[in-house]
Amino acid sequence: MSPRPVAKIAALAPYALADLSSGLGPPTVSLAQNESLRPPSPLAVEAAARALTEGTLYPDPDWLSLRNAIAEVHGFDPAGILCGAGSMELIGALAQAYLCPGDRALTSAHGYLFFRTATALAGAETDLAPETDLRVDVDALLAAVRPQTRVVWVANPGNPTGTVLAVSELIRLRDGLPGDVLLVIDEAYGEFADTAPLWQLIERGDTVVLRTFSKAYGLAGMRAGWGLFPAKVARTLRKVLNPNSVSGSAQAAAAAAMRDQAYMRETVAQTARLRDPFSASARALGLTVPESRTNFALLDFGDLDRAARADAALRAQGLLMRGMAGYGLPTALRATIAEGGAMDRALGILTAALQEEMQP
Repeated sequence: MSPRPVAKIAALAPYALADLSSGLGPPTVSLAQNESLRPPSPLAVEAAARALTEGTLYPDPDWLSLRNAIAEVHGFDPAGILCGAGSMELIGALAQAYLCPGDRALTSAHGYLFFRTATALAGAETDLAPETDLRVDVDALLAAVRPQTRVVWVANPGNPTGTVLAVSELIRLRDGLPGDVLLVIDEAYGEFADTAPLWQLIERGDTVVLRTFSKAYGLAGMRAGWGLFPAKVARTLRKVLNPNSVSGSAQAAAAAAMRDQAYMRETVAQTARLRDPFSASARALGLTVPESRTNFALLDFGDLDRAARADAALRAQGLLMRGMAGYGLPTALRATIAEGGAMDRALGILTAALQEEMQP
């Protein structure tokens, strides 16, 4: 006999991680994790190094310096800000606080997979609403709301689609949802989208907006995320969050990165300068590539075998993209935008693989 896990955990599939194995061959370049194409701001690196001198101390459980930096840049009261070890911790805490067995959560068909994982860990069930042209469909979401729906999860921009829902549509979604349903808008790629912020929805008391330092700020390894919360939701979430989950060095780095907006904006601009030509060239190869407002591009090959052959060809040359079968897109790969000629290499490999396929 061996110790038995609780039923909801035993029944849960492991969270799908990127396959970063390529076997023997050239050194690998990961285009699978949506990491930043350049290092964090030098100011963030310096701040993290200074914070290490206080490594004997527990981190600030109120994240005061970090919250103040976020509030200064975005222009709102720091009291509404909560921080976590990436936005994933905040998503998990929201699920734990607002979902229980018998409840249901709702998200879009190709929405961020961790929404479903967090919901399952809370013992609740997830409903999926269809998307239209790989974009969140507000009417489909509203039509899928049930009496048991307690949380609606929306990633904007979408992951793995990269598409953006207009602010007016998100407001329409909120207006159409019952008042006792919590709307969680995950803007992990919000800095790339350059859309109007949705902070005004927080005042309603029924909406949360999340962001992260993992993408545009290049701090994925530091694990720092944040969100703006209505006061009542914030008080509830404090009961769930680990007060020491964001290390002192991560808090210091994130605060410095937030204050270096010029560096972040240049990271976003460099990403777009590589992403948009790469996407256009991939379309010229016959692939379906939705317009992305993120640091990645979704490449749909339209056929399982074509996608598998392309993936194998890329891996043989040390380039690793992310398969999207878990997102209901089995014929697609997701390509993180990277520097160092990686996107040109990827296009060359894809071109050769697709041309070889057409040979008699």
